[in-house]
Amino acid sequence: MDRYDRYLHGPFAPVKEEVTAYDLPVTGRLPAELNGRYLRLGPNPLGVEDPVTHFWAFGAGMVHGVRIRDGRAEWYRNRWVRSAEIADALDRMERGLEPPAFLPPSPNIHVLRHAGRTLALSEAGGPPHELGYDLDTVGECPLAATREGSSANAHSKVDPRTGDLHSLAYLLGRPFAQHVVTDPAGTVTHVADLPLPGDLPFLHDFALSENFVVVFDIPLTFDMDAMRFRWNPAHQAHVGVLPRTGGQVRWLPAEPFYVSHVLNAYDDGSTITVDLIAADGPVDVADPGGISPRLDRWRIDLRTGRLEQRCVDDRPQDFPRVNDAYASRQHRYGYSAVTPVYGMQFTPSGPHHDDAFTNALVKHDLVRGTTEVHGFARDAAVGEAAFAPDPGDTQGAEDAGYLMAYVADPERGASDLVILSAQDFTGPPVARVHLPVRVPLGFHGNWIPDA
Repeated sequence: MDRYDRYLHGPFAPVKEEVTAYDLPVTGRLPAELNGRYLRLGPNPLGVEDPVTHFWAFGAGMVHGVRIRDGRAEWYRNRWVRSAEIADALDRMERGLEPPAFLPPSPNIHVLRHAGRTLALSEAGGPPHELGYDLDTVGECPLAATREGSSANAHSKVDPRTGDLHSLAYLLGRPFAQHVVTDPAGTVTHVADLPLPGDLPFLHDFALSENFVVVFDIPLTFDMDAMRFRWNPAHQAHVGVLPRTGGQVRWLPAEPFYVSHVLNAYDDGSTITVDLIAADGPVDVADPGGISPRLDRWRIDLRTGRLEQRCVDDRPQDFPRVNDAYASRQHRYGYSAVTPVYGMQFTPSGPHHDDAFTNALVKHDLVRGTTEVHGFARDAAVGEAAFAPDPGDTQGAEDAGYLMAYVADPERGASDLVILSAQDFTGPPVARVHLPVRVPLGFHGNWIPDA
């Protein structure tokens, strides 16, 4: 099987139907205090022109959601994010016609809640689309839109203290980005231009601390002729630091690196600490199976301009998450996933762990320097886990809550929503919600509690 073609088969294979199911069976017990929706977005192509060169991340977005209330899993829904082009293609298919040979992707990266709206987010300038409570597409939403055409992007982040949404927006073909701040009502309150020192890099994620925005200018740059990002060994890597209140970005030269996703960041005014998933180059983002990502801690000394890079855990992992109440503030715990996206194994540390996992969730205690691993079966493909705080917690513990993730159940040919206790991480799942269909491996999502 071609290395790109594998993203059309097995745990990556797109599903072909939209499904609605009610009163889902549950093994275990859903916490009665949880009331809301777990939503996750990912690519689900309608048609593939050339399977040999298929780019996994370039496809129509599909959102998968489970509604939980009063200890019951009330419904599961999956819906394509209907941009105008995708809506037209689906209409053609319903009438027995072939979809167009080329379809631009609808938002397929991330889904979050801001300014009273549920939003599906895109990469590199594609407009967000608003979703209704039942996941039907309302339409394009100009959240964080600027005159230059920027908007909220793949890894826009909410500051839990202010409620502001921070976006690092960029447009393909232009060596230029913007830091855009949107208040809790959805109004743009701040825009700062970030002229880049070279070609446009892959700005998929960024770091946000209490006082700074950290930008990663990596040697993965946009090739206009090929219309894709390629590793460029001639590109000087930088880490950029921009005050959140505005001002000039400060570019610090760095050795070539690849940044996948940021766990979290915090600062004390003179030093910024960033926990992130990084890898050595060269990399091909169209084939993540060739990347070996690790968990790093980087410290940026703003007085000396020195960047210190330290590996925290060199075992392959990605999709890091934190309790979002600690976003941009000092944290102790982080959670990551060992997933078939990378086709690698993760061996738990310690003398009593001899098994390697190809599917697992990992809890990092970054104060003690320890890890806990919740492993799944070899074919039980697991994706990113989102943190859901325990509404009934009265102690204020950072890990008081639950991890939620879709996990394949190969025996049923379907998937489960698995809910783990963050404080009893290696114990049995608190609950498994059994879905009627398979959820393909995808990207990012959130637990969105009801108001």
